[in-house]
Amino acid sequence: MVPILRSLLFVPGNVPKMLDKAMGCRPDAYLPDMEDSVPEAEKPNARCVIGAYVARLSTTGPLVIPRVNALDTGLTADDLEAVVGPEIDGVSVGKVHTADDVREITDLIGRLEQAAGVEVGRIGLIPWVESAKGVVHCYAVCTASPRIIGVAFGAEDYTHDMGIERLGDETDSEVAFARNTVCVAARAAGVPALDTPYFKFKDNAGLQRNALASKRCGFKGKFAIHPAQIRIINRVFSPSVEEIEQARRVVAAFEAAERTGRGSTSLDGQVVDVPVVKRARNILALAESMPESAAD
Repeated sequence: MVPILRSLLFVPGNVPKMLDKAMGCRPDAYLPDMEDSVPEAEKPNARCVIGAYVARLSTTGPLVIPRVNALDTGLTADDLEAVVGPEIDGVSVGKVHTADDVREITDLIGRLEQAAGVEVGRIGLIPWVESAKGVVHCYAVCTASPRIIGVAFGAEDYTHDMGIERLGDETDSEVAFARNTVCVAARAAGVPALDTPYFKFKDNAGLQRNALASKRCGFKGKFAIHPAQIRIINRVFSPSVEEIEQARRVVAAFEAAERTGRGSTSLDGQVVDVPVVKRARNILALAESMPESAAD
């Protein structure tokens, strides 16, 4: 079953005190990071630190999904070896470009699962699509392995690859095509699309607008770079009290119409037909599946 991943908190893996602090937070997933938040010289240290912390992180409640370095760095196998075991729920891998990349990563994970005595296939995978090639091949990436529990869009590396300016405002207009493509491909593959972080971590109003724009685009969750962002992200990607109440009214109106032999009706001056009631039922199902922290 694909887990609910509204908020995923990055924690630099080479800073133990930040990992300690993260354990007091409640995102849907921890992402102790060995990749972009860690300087090159510190990557071996991050690998060791995270390897020592995953057992403690796994006892706190959120999922544990370390992010390892991309295949083209030559570090992926050693990073995975440090963390693959019964304490983690998945791994996140940067700069995945093709389905072949996914297959290479899943083969590595499978061999390490066997060595660690973990059921082969239990550990999930979140590939990062953050290049032109990755966007073009996104659907193939999303469907390359049953391990995939989400696909992440990385705007910083994507704009670097494209040679365009990264504005990083609430609309993310410069990456609109790529974001829409990732959302459509992920939906077609039946996995959640997870949006790039909002780096202005002191701008709560901007984060709120940015997350709402992500949700309207089709993303199901968003990465956080600071614990203060978790609450806003969780709230945006959870059905609100008003959305739930409206969904109940829509379902009730439609069911009343069905009992009279009609396939559509109206509510508050708007047509309620099959697609509308399907959306309403999806909202209610999502609300029922939310963790208790959904309203935090």
